[in-house]
Amino acid sequence: MNRTALAFLAFLLLPALAPAQDVLRGEVRVELEPIPFFSVYVEDRFPLDTEAAYRLALRKAALFFSAQIYGWSFHYDIGERARGIAEEFELTPLGEIHWGDPRLFVTHARFENHVLSAWMDYRPSEIQRHRLQMWRMGRVRSAQATGHGPMGGPEGPSEWLDIKMIALEDAARAAVRAMLQGSERNRPKQATGFISLQAFPSFRMESGQMAARARFRVEVREIIPFAVH
Repeated sequence: MNRTALAFLAFLLLPALAPAQDVLRGEVRVELEPIPFFSVYVEDRFPLDTEAAYRLALRKAALFFSAQIYGWSFHYDIGERARGIAEEFELTPLGEIHWGDPRLFVTHARFENHVLSAWMDYRPSEIQRHRLQMWRMGRVRSAQATGHGPMGGPEGPSEWLDIKMIALEDAARAAVRAMLQGSERNRPKQATGFISLQAFPSFRMESGQMAARARFRVEVREIIPFAVH
């Protein structure tokens, strides 16, 4: 058995290191076989072997746990077609869980129908628990949305994980937009703030695109109306 597979299985044997209420948990799914037609645009090696599937599962989990604990700052130009203003949404990660972090491990994994499904746990440090608590305070609100991203192609993303992350970023944009529509009488020009995942997102194919559905925590720090400009 290769080193990555051994490391992945070793996580299953780790004892509990923190109270259950401090543990973040989520499930990741890794497709071992390509999706018909769209796979010609994706550079990931299919079918994935065991080591590649394990590694991708851990990469996905680290990204999602990072988004829960640290989140992103966002800058949103809402845009308006009538004024010729394009819509632009930028996310900047505020922290990262690195490969090999001993706080990240697997509690259960199975292969079924050419899919690896793995439940992951992350036991945050004291500093990370403080960051999580900050996401539950002040002006932070919950929002749920679905985002979409194009499949890979000559001018698009070529890695499967990148395709899913683009859809997730679009879900974040949709969540912020829906929140502003519900709170602002007039459409603002810009908004800035912070956003994090509440839980792992889900992905599916929808009308030829990758769709990501996720629930977020959002804090809008500044809203700039058109009247200012």
